[in-house]
Amino acid sequence: MIRHFVTDRRRFRLTPETLVARAGHAARNGADVIQIRERDLADAALLDLVRRVMDAVRDAGARVLVNDRADVALASGAAGVHLRTDSPPASRIRAIVPPGFTIGRSVHTAEEIEAALLDGGCDYLMFGTVFPSAGKPPGHPIAGLDALTRVCARSPIPVVAIGGMTPDREPEIARAGAAGLAAVGWFM
Repeated sequence: MIRHFVTDRRRFRLTPETLVARAGHAARNGADVIQIRERDLADAALLDLVRRVMDAVRDAGARVLVNDRADVALASGAAGVHLRTDSPPASRIRAIVPPGFTIGRSVHTAEEIEAALLDGGCDYLMFGTVFPSAGKPPGHPIAGLDALTRVCARSPIPVVAIGGMTPDREPEIARAGAAGLAAVGWFM
């Protein structure tokens, strides 16, 4: 099972230095992918953070993806980009990136899933919110395990589950057919 650590330094009130240290710790303790999701950072600060995280996780073998910023991912030498639902089509990104560059996309609805699969440029889909999550406001829609199972069954590419992930939920996520899980709080 692939484990994604999705960063969110503002939620946990972390300095960039502490975030880099946490990313390194997560990589040494089971995180396969570090997804840098720091939307508020200016270009130069984001590029610097990505490079520092890449240095911190290199020995552990974790791959670094940059949330929604293919330009920063390319400039830093990161392994790929994770696209939001409102990002450009993955096929357009695929046309300008080198071979082996990973492209993932967040999806939440049947329509978003269908659009991502028809586009054809993604290496994986990240589906959620599967369980209630501290990172989402009260009343946020929860998809649940049945929806995750349906998405995994019809997707020809790997699906990564997000939302309320904890170590004890890993077996049921695997039984649903997911290739991996993503978490913010678990790795923090």
